Amino acid sequence: MELKYCRGMAASILASILIFTTAGAGQAGSLAGNKGDVRFPPTLGSGECNVAYKGYVAAGGHSAYATTFYSRVVDLYIICGTKLNAPSQKAAEKMALRNCQAGLTRWKLKTASGGCAISASK
Repeated sequence: MELKYCRGMAASILASILIFTTAGAGQAGSLAGNKGDVRFPPTLGSGECNVAYKGYVAAGGHSAYATTFYSRVVDLYIICGTKLNAPSQKAAEKMALRNCQAGLTRWKLKTASGGCAISASK
């Protein structure tokens, strides 16, 4: 006995499953263009931190952007740090925070806010 009608139905079902699984995989693959979890809006000037933030948004993997809080009255500068395409979001946050704090140490700066914080991560 040969099943003529079940073959067509099985092929149709398999094709629809394939379409749904590839659509979901494409959406979960890249984080490029996504701002991620924004904890506070970053203050962006026209300098290197603006370029670093744009690089963070454009990155396709787990990334983080850390910056100092900005007070126009007290602080005249913004220090930032990023980590792009890290193995995990937590690792990206840790390295971005470390990079930002290294900038404060390198230029021997003290901020009114007390240091760096993660502004956004994905």
